[in-house]
Amino acid sequence: MPTQTTEAPRPVEAAVTPSGRQAARARRAQRAKDWARRAPLLPALVFLIIVTQLPFVATVVISFTRWNALAPDNRGFAALDNYLAVFTDPAMRSSVVTTVLLTVTVVLVSLLLGLGLALLLDRSFRGRGVVRTLLITPFLVVPVASALLWKHALYNASYGLLNGALTWIWGLFGSDSPPQPDWMTDSPLAAVEMSLIWQWTPFMMLILLAGLQSRPADAVEAARMDGATPFDIFRYLTLPHLRRYLELAALLGTVYVVQNFDAVFTITSGGLGTANLPFTIYQTFYQAHDYGQASAQGVIVVLCSLLVATFALRSVSSLLREEVTR
Repeated sequence: MPTQTTEAPRPVEAAVTPSGRQAARARRAQRAKDWARRAPLLPALVFLIIVTQLPFVATVVISFTRWNALAPDNRGFAALDNYLAVFTDPAMRSSVVTTVLLTVTVVLVSLLLGLGLALLLDRSFRGRGVVRTLLITPFLVVPVASALLWKHALYNASYGLLNGALTWIWGLFGSDSPPQPDWMTDSPLAAVEMSLIWQWTPFMMLILLAGLQSRPADAVEAARMDGATPFDIFRYLTLPHLRRYLELAALLGTVYVVQNFDAVFTITSGGLGTANLPFTIYQTFYQAHDYGQASAQGVIVVLCSLLVATFALRSVSSLLREEVTR
């Protein structure tokens, strides 16, 4: 009987088709292109992480430590004691209320004034470019210089422009004893608010003016031909179109005004109930030398600012999506 010899099965190698090799090469080429596009951004990303994220991580670590420069021997892990001290501190609660009042007043008033100026600049008239440049100028002034200008040139009780104007007005009516109020003492919070409103109104105006110029002109012209009044056009066409821009301006203004330190420090030095959150953190760090509690205050302020910034980014993304779909 003939015997049959069986050969051992040879290992089956994975067959690679030409299309599979081409797909692999295409994936490698695409990855190389992606890294080539990202490579120029890597130094900026590393710099951003070193400058912003590492200090914030260090601040978070310090916020859980008991660290006061006036008591160097009493240093160690404090768990949540610093955060409990922040939430139970009367000065901190007062600064939160002051920050809310300051931010709401400045944002709302500057938003209304910016809307009015944007509506005026949306019209065509001779010298509009010069007027627009002059109205933008306050926003370009350095914040400390702006606060010094209001403190000395306007608010000063002896030689300030406001009291000089009151003296001139009272002189027109034949009065020999015009009022000479001390603006920074009688109304300290209002004095800080006026300085910030003057500085942030051009910012609101620019955002709203961009929104007005993106308004569909054919819809406005059709409304005019149908007999709509200017108030009707503003109410039913302009205001709904500006809703996203109003939200964006309010949110961005809130993010920046909450962090304001220059005006409070320069005009009132945080006295007379004008100490906001940044100034309170400054006092805790540089005057009380309590680095742990100041770090806890800073972390809380950053987290609250991130919440507001999140809404601002959503408004920006929605505006960009609307522009793309047009």
